[in-house]
Amino acid sequence: MIFRVIDIFNRSAVVEVESELPYRDAEYEVLLNKEAVLRDNRNVVSLQGLLPETEYEIEVRRISSPERAAEDAAEQSCKAQPDEETETQRFTTRRESVLLDVRRFGARGDGVVNDTAAVQAAISCCPEEGTVYFPKGTYFLTPLFLKSQITLWLDEGAVLLGDPDRTHYPILPGMTQQTDEKGEYNLSSWEGNPLDSFASLITAMNVHDVDIIGAGTIDGGADAGDWWEDVRTRRIAWRPNTVFLAYSQRVRMQGVTVRNSPSWTIHPYYSDELRFLDLTIWNPSDSPNTDGFDPESCTDVLLLGTKISVGDDCVAIKSGKYYMSQFHFKRTRQVEIRNCLFERGHGSVTVGSEVAGGVEDVHVSQCIFDGTDRGVRLKTRRGRGQRSYLGGLIFEKIRMSGVYMPMTVNMFYYCDPDGHSSFVQDQSERPVDELTPTIGPLVIRDVDCTGASASIVCAYGLPEQPIERVELKKVTASFLPENERTPQVPIMMDDFPVMNGKSFYLHNIREVILENVTVEGAEDTEPELIGVENARISGLRYV
Repeated sequence: MIFRVIDIFNRSAVVEVESELPYRDAEYEVLLNKEAVLRDNRNVVSLQGLLPETEYEIEVRRISSPERAAEDAAEQSCKAQPDEETETQRFTTRRESVLLDVRRFGARGDGVVNDTAAVQAAISCCPEEGTVYFPKGTYFLTPLFLKSQITLWLDEGAVLLGDPDRTHYPILPGMTQQTDEKGEYNLSSWEGNPLDSFASLITAMNVHDVDIIGAGTIDGGADAGDWWEDVRTRRIAWRPNTVFLAYSQRVRMQGVTVRNSPSWTIHPYYSDELRFLDLTIWNPSDSPNTDGFDPESCTDVLLLGTKISVGDDCVAIKSGKYYMSQFHFKRTRQVEIRNCLFERGHGSVTVGSEVAGGVEDVHVSQCIFDGTDRGVRLKTRRGRGQRSYLGGLIFEKIRMSGVYMPMTVNMFYYCDPDGHSSFVQDQSERPVDELTPTIGPLVIRDVDCTGASASIVCAYGLPEQPIERVELKKVTASFLPENERTPQVPIMMDDFPVMNGKSFYLHNIREVILENVTVEGAEDTEPELIGVENARISGLRYV
């Protein structure tokens, strides 16, 4: 089989198998130095428990059924040369200067005694290229603060468990004026604003070259406390994330499970060159604001081979609210999401709504969206500002199942205290000014949707700033039977109607392209186009 060693750590590596199918395909086995070490059917897997500075030979072999084995044998007999399924590759793991076991620093790992001081001591004492090692056990903790050029290794069965008592957590000030009174120092964020928040269980602040690896678990402990109660009220400070990576470079997470987060689960913030590989992110379906992965004002971000199942958006790409865009402007750019599974939650991949700095160059491919309310979800509103440009958004080779509203674009999103004001919700044309956001091209191609309910595409642009382009190519979509559908409001804006079996509602868009699109089981027989300046439709079929 064709495969790539995507990333290499000191004690692990990540492999991606080439496949035409998203996220998973036929079963295969991985051989290291000719010994079988792993069987799986996911397109991305981790090789755990490797040794530092060691060369490995890797081979990936498909595990065939008897019928497929006979076909493979027949194919091989017709070939003079071996095909790619016999390919082997070599890689060498990274250097490790020292391995520091947290138990030697006094950590108990019994889930009862607070191990924070012992673990923080191990982190503080770890030299460059060193590893802080968590063997099997449950480590009861308040927030840990990382340093540069180290690895955290959570071995299988190791759990970092967050203390549920908020009074035990330090507070990160949202904004502090610099001594020269000419600038500001920002340490924290709450939903796009620089507000005081509790430190996260894993906090990385101004660090570089940090790895968090292994088959262990980071558990925010929110299910044991009151983090999910009265969530719109600030109590001492705003709720923490489970992992907060701020003003950092070259941070990688691989293999671990992150669960039970007090709010957004993994929150990269003003950071660059980030890799999140083969993770599992899980929160209860009724847990509020527990987005899975929220890169905010970041560049060069890869989310690969990750399974997310949460109580809010699985992925939400952001760039802050208006204040941050004006005084700490940084656009989110170069985000790649590939071979992932997103299930449950409000949206599979969302852009917004805190996007005052803009978002550009997002590529989502080879993913499964399963059972989320919405699939592709863009949301913004007046007030995000003229720097809020969303463009270069490409979604391709996506398979959606049971997603009630596969694609929504909303420029009247009613968030924030003024969300229901006439300024935000007025559907008549207003002047374009410094508070007007823009949505550029949105490209969706080679997508299959089954089990839709309310609508396939619902997109509503501003009358004064229409969406630049919505392009769908090679898309097939089918609705649930009428007696199984749940009529719903596809986009969160005032006075928008409930929809049921609606194919396309496209409002205030400069250009619409529908090419080779098939819709099955819709209540209508043609797109509803309102305020669309140019529509190019070819190969659109209703069945």
